[in-house]
Amino acid sequence: MTRTAQVERNTLETQISVELNLDGTGVSEFDTGIPFLEHMLDQIARHGLIDLKIKAVGDLHIDAHHTVEDIGITLGQAFAKAVGDKKGIYRYGHAYVPLDEALARVVIDLSGRPGLEMHVDFRRAMIGGFDVDLFHEFFQGFINHAAVTLHIDRIRGENAHHIAETIFKAFGRALRMALEADARQGGVIPSTKGSL
Repeated sequence: MTRTAQVERNTLETQISVELNLDGTGVSEFDTGIPFLEHMLDQIARHGLIDLKIKAVGDLHIDAHHTVEDIGITLGQAFAKAVGDKKGIYRYGHAYVPLDEALARVVIDLSGRPGLEMHVDFRRAMIGGFDVDLFHEFFQGFINHAAVTLHIDRIRGENAHHIAETIFKAFGRALRMALEADARQGGVIPSTKGSL
């Protein structure tokens, strides 16, 4: 089974293209005009072992909101397309990731139902030129279109960069766990309903 997808999304505000391979090696390539987001997306690829290529052109002359949100949306669409019927996977994934004083926990369920619980307090509003409010927009866009339930918690941390990085690393690792083949499932859909 090949779990790959290519998705393009074009609006009056942004033009986004995403290519991904859920069974990759963590290779990534980004051209979004938002360097800090690219640094975070690289954490998803490397820690999730997902090959990920994202190109985005957006109205950055206004701000990064539309571009970040639409990258999340398009990534979610590509993820949903690539994951397929979810037969034989673990479905659930979780990870705790530390970085110096920061510690984050991410738990995911490839449930077919979008839901986001994000409890993260940042000590400052900006990391470099990146507005930390946009992390929520990214994940909301992703879960709405990937149809997953996602819980993100900052357990501790002072440095905003460290907090963000632990979240994205943990997200990548939780995805990786949820996507892994479960030999004991016998190729069935991991749900009492028979579908996800």
